[in-house]
Amino acid sequence: MFMTKHKDFIRLDRRKFLAAASGLIAAGLLPKSALAFAGPHAFTHGSFDITVLTDGTFELPLTVISPDAKPEDLAMILGLAAGTEVHRVEISPVLVAAGDERILFDTGTGGLMGPTGASLVESVLAAGLTADAITRIVYTHAHPDHLWGTLAADGSATFPNASYHMAEAELAFWTKTDLVSMMPATMTDMINGTQKQLAAIADKITTFVPGSEVAPGIAVIDTAGHTPGHVSFEMAGGDGLILTGDAITVPAVFFAHPDWAFGFDADGALAGTNRRKLLDMAAAGKKQLLGYHWPFPGLGRAEAKDGAFVYVAG
Repeated sequence: MFMTKHKDFIRLDRRKFLAAASGLIAAGLLPKSALAFAGPHAFTHGSFDITVLTDGTFELPLTVISPDAKPEDLAMILGLAAGTEVHRVEISPVLVAAGDERILFDTGTGGLMGPTGASLVESVLAAGLTADAITRIVYTHAHPDHLWGTLAADGSATFPNASYHMAEAELAFWTKTDLVSMMPATMTDMINGTQKQLAAIADKITTFVPGSEVAPGIAVIDTAGHTPGHVSFEMAGGDGLILTGDAITVPAVFFAHPDWAFGFDADGALAGTNRRKLLDMAAAGKKQLLGYHWPFPGLGRAEAKDGAFVYVAG
C-alpha cells in the first residue's frame, strides 16, 4: 500500500531523491543500482495524482528512428555528433492514482531488452509504493518495452494484485495462433515473448475500444499504426493531458516531421496520419503531452508551425 507520506515522498528534487534512496538501500529495500536512475517525477492533473516512473533506457539506431530520413540528418536534428549511429531514449511507465485505484500504464521491459532496463519495480518502490498495491495495468500496446515487465523472471506476476486492460484490436492481433507464420522471421522472438506474457494473464485481461474510458476521466484515443491496436489516453482536467505511448516516439524528430514513419511502425502511413491528428488536437487544445520515450520526465506541449509542430518541453 501507499506509505503514509506518499505525496511528500514522491515530490522530491534530485538531491532529496538520492538521499531518500540511500536510506532505502541501507534498509535493504532497494538495491544499490537504484541510485543510477532518475527519481520519480510526480504532479497533479485534475483529480489525478500522476507519477512518471522509470524502467531505464535503451538505444535506438538512427536507421530505426526513421527510415524516411538520412542518418546524418537525424543526427543533426537530435544534436548528436557526426558519425553517431544511435540515440538513447527513456522507458517511462506512468502511475496514476485515481480514487482507490493505482493504475500503471505499461510495464516496461522486465529486463529482457538489455542491461539498462529492469528498474521499474525499484522505481515503484522509490515512489512509496509496493508492487502488490498496483490495482490495474493498462497497456498502450504490446511491444516488449511496454509489456514484457508483466511477468517476473520466475514467471509469476510482477504486480500480483492487478487486473489487465488492453485494446481489443491489439489483443486480437498478438494472440493469433498463426501470427509467427504471418510476420517476418525477425519478429519471431518478439511474438513468442509477447504471446508467452499474454498467455500467463489471459484470464485476467479485459479489453476496451477507442472512444471508451478505462477509468472515470481517462479516455481512450485511437492511435493505431505503430501497432494494429495502439492507443493513447487523455486524462480529464484543465486543458487535458495525453499519455502518448509510442504514437510519438522521439519528439525532436516527429513533431517537425509527423508523417515520417518510425522504424518499428507496423503501418507507417497510418501511424503518421494518427500522429498528425494527435498533434493537431494537442496543439489546438493546448493540451499537455506525456511521452513514454521522451527526455525524462517526458512532459511537453505541441505548437503548430509551418504545417508541422514545435516540441516545447515542460
